[in-house]
Amino acid sequence: MANALDFEVTVEDGATALVPVIDGRSLVDLIAAYEARRGYEPSGGYGGIVPAHFRFGDLGRYYEAREQRQWPRPGHAWVLGCDCGEVGCWPLTTRVTVAGSDVTWSHFSQDRRPSWDYEGFGPFTFDRQEYASVVARAAAAVD
Repeated sequence: MANALDFEVTVEDGATALVPVIDGRSLVDLIAAYEARRGYEPSGGYGGIVPAHFRFGDLGRYYEAREQRQWPRPGHAWVLGCDCGEVGCWPLTTRVTVAGSDVTWSHFSQDRRPSWDYEGFGPFTFDRQEYASVVARAAAAVD
């Protein structure tokens, strides 16, 4: 069964932020609870990505990890940034795999804490057509 993806679109200090919502729960809340259960300090501290603060490129391509210059590296995407609005400050990274009719987020990592283990968090698999539609709506909200 596929997971459901949506985006919470908020305006923070005049800039639009995108927070993934998976199966009706904010990824900010999901990852903060996971980190707290693992005893990671500080746990949480995430916010949405703010495309006005960073050149992600085409968001449709970015969220499929197909952008020509993919951040943070090929095959991966930052899905959350710091609650300060800067993605590079406290990024949550996921591997993005597009296969057939699915898009999967897996192998999560906290780039500033490489020793933190996220095994057991995810994977989240989305229907590719729904995923593309949801990402397109989020990208339109940013434009």
